[in-house]
Amino acid sequence: MKKYKFKINGQSYEAEVGEFDGTNVTVSVNGTPYQIEIQGEEKKTKTPVLARKPVVNKPGEGEIKKSEGGSGSYKINSPLPGTIKKINITVGATVKAGECVIIMEAMKMDNNVMAEKGGVVQAVKVKEGDAVLQGDTLVEIA
Repeated sequence: MKKYKFKINGQSYEAEVGEFDGTNVTVSVNGTPYQIEIQGEEKKTKTPVLARKPVVNKPGEGEIKKSEGGSGSYKINSPLPGTIKKINITVGATVKAGECVIIMEAMKMDNNVMAEKGGVVQAVKVKEGDAVLQGDTLVEIA
């Protein structure tokens, strides 16, 4: 219990406030007990409520599709951003699967870009010294 002393119109009072039971509390003023019902607004939490709608993907959105040319050719894409340091092939050259076609510098390291499939080089889309981003087409092989 908490005890309080106060004055109203010059008259001194002593009050003891008991434990709260929901909205009810027992208060004793100068020894006389009173049952008090607390009225007031409930305190609202300040936790924010998510107000946006859930994201709905369109059909096919977010799917990764391997890009293969319709004429049986495929593209060798840059695996990460970097700079082309050396090109080991020319247009018309025959390459084997696993052969290093380009050396590129990325993150201060030389990285070998390998051919996934064998075939004839149709186009070299970059030259030495070019800066490329991840996913840029480097070579087309048929």
